[in-house]
Amino acid sequence: MSGIQETEKQLAGLTRAEKEQLLQWLLRDLGAAVPGIESTTGVMGGVACIRETRIPVWLLEQARQLGVSEAELLRNYPALSAQDLANAWEYARSHPDEIEAQIEANERNDD
Repeated sequence: MSGIQETEKQLAGLTRAEKEQLLQWLLRDLGAAVPGIESTTGVMGGVACIRETRIPVWLLEQARQLGVSEAELLRNYPALSAQDLANAWEYARSHPDEIEAQIEANERNDD
């Protein structure tokens, strides 16, 4: 039996709710393939960061929402390139709920 056939058999035994959870996970996993963005367990709590840095996407998106320009971000984070910011904006667009939850969690921690 091939891996796909085995997976189909296992999927048939799942409840509708379990299938929905699996689909959401698959979509997140597939959508996470934004070049230059990495999520590494044990690094910055596993949140999406700019490749080879500890600069989280949510931090950049929050700064942008607060009116910080790309030029200012590039000055403040010299390790970043314009392409890194473009990748971050794409990730934030693709994962709005995740990014907003991380921004909100950070704001709660600041209180």
